[in-house]
Amino acid sequence: MTNRAVQEDPKYWVKSVARAADILEVLATPAPGSGLSVTEVAQICGISKSAAFGTLQTLRAYGLVSDDGEGMNRRYRLGMGLSRLGDRARSQVSLRGVAHPVLRDLSRTTGMASRLAVPEDGHAVVVDQVELDHRVRLDLRMGQRELPHCTGLGKALLSAMPEAEAAAVIERHGLPRRTPRTITDPATFLAHLRDIDRVGYALDDEEDAEGILCIGAPVRDDRDMCVGAISITGLKLGLPAWRYQELGGQVRDAAQRISEALGWAAPDPAGDTAPGPPRG
Repeated sequence: MTNRAVQEDPKYWVKSVARAADILEVLATPAPGSGLSVTEVAQICGISKSAAFGTLQTLRAYGLVSDDGEGMNRRYRLGMGLSRLGDRARSQVSLRGVAHPVLRDLSRTTGMASRLAVPEDGHAVVVDQVELDHRVRLDLRMGQRELPHCTGLGKALLSAMPEAEAAAVIERHGLPRRTPRTITDPATFLAHLRDIDRVGYALDDEEDAEGILCIGAPVRDDRDMCVGAISITGLKLGLPAWRYQELGGQVRDAAQRISEALGWAAPDPAGDTAPGPPRG
């Protein structure tokens, strides 16, 4: 089952707890409004019917499982006690605390500065960063508001919005030209956002500042809501185009690590096709 598959060392497992966790995972699969019988739970988990029934009744006593119907028609589903625990778990998670070690790893593997931002009125506000001890230092300030249309962080956040909301942000803030490479046409920019959403990362190729490359990716929580974005930033210095895709994949994967730590369930892996070059 899922819980057993994700664990690396079962040395200290308690079998009854692992069985309960497996059953909760199984009960999460039916469509809303439906449930599973004891027999179905037992078959899927590969355990006896009596073991499944006993575990279900224990979980039911704690509010983690609910049931309806009688006899052969009784069906089990997840209980609302899980919602209460989920709310408490969410309140205990710090986005910065989860993201910071991932940012450190990302900077070490890419050789670029990394940052974390949260959305605020259509902009990306930087709340954490990892700088590199290089002689060339970039002007990356905490609390800085990144423009939504020409930065890796801003575009990553916009790409995670429904298109109508992204269009409203564009209408509100406009598409001011920062460099000759900045996208300033709304239709072109919305198409660019669709490309970003498809591949999972946003490329700022000298669109905000000449000579600077930035790649960002959105971070999502257990409700599939975009709660922030991460990015790497560095000097372009003749970086080959194939390297953009490689770096983009690393940023996307790092963002997914943070998202999964926040409870997000990953869909099918995104394709690796790089976004098309922006045109202003």
